[in-house]
Amino acid sequence: MPEWTIVIFRSFTLIIILFLLVKWLGTKQISQLNVFETITGIVLGGIAAVHTMDPSTNFYYALLAMFIWFIVPFGIEKFSLKSKRVRDFTEGKSTVFIQDGKIMEDNLKKEGYSTDELMEKLRDNNVFLASDVEFAVLEPSGTFNILPKKENRPLTAKDLGITVAPDKEPQTVIMDGNIMLEPLANAALNPEWLHTELEKQNITLENVFLGQVDHQGQLYVDLYDDHLAVATPNQSALLLATIKKSQADLELFALATDNPTSKSIYQACSEKLNKVQNILEPHLN
Repeated sequence: MPEWTIVIFRSFTLIIILFLLVKWLGTKQISQLNVFETITGIVLGGIAAVHTMDPSTNFYYALLAMFIWFIVPFGIEKFSLKSKRVRDFTEGKSTVFIQDGKIMEDNLKKEGYSTDELMEKLRDNNVFLASDVEFAVLEPSGTFNILPKKENRPLTAKDLGITVAPDKEPQTVIMDGNIMLEPLANAALNPEWLHTELEKQNITLENVFLGQVDHQGQLYVDLYDDHLAVATPNQSALLLATIKKSQADLELFALATDNPTSKSIYQACSEKLNKVQNILEPHLN
């Protein structure tokens, strides 16, 4: 067999094997490499390269070496899931750089970080004063995370005592002009509803590049034809405005009538509608 055919055969075979081994090791092997996983990836690629370009090497030795370099990291990964000690050894531990607003100089030296590098990491997190940081930590993956002091954090709805409705994951119900049935079902909707919404906006399904439904059940679409304007869904705003108008009308009727019974009925209905408005407003904004 000519050597070039051997190289082609080995290349395709080792590419497939390497792909399967890395895939079995998990996506973590690709997204967050620790020291051990980095060595494993380099060695596996090196074994595949050497035994691909040199037809005189024993191909079975390549398979054996790749198997060993796969099974050892795979076993260590399984052990690390059950043992904190193994996990700390293979993946490393987080290092605290700032605690209670105080810089930990010994930890900086231990990780080989200078003051300039620490300030650069802080600026990457939009912090320019070390005194504004309550807690900062260097993760084993190299990620730098900070917790600003409470007075320097953005206000949240909880801080202001405002009740907001929980968000649900938006569902992509149209892609490339085709209805995606599973996401549509996840949103508790059906194709008939989708066609009705498209008709309201005078849009054909074939002209929709992407269609998504938010947690309120409102449809947002992006068209192939970028020159066509698409109206922004405003059903929730219209419903909230209608409720407010009805409640205001009831108050006006109560003030306008001289009949005590009618006044009492109007006021009671206005108060009930006001309670409904307070309940629904977080969901409709």
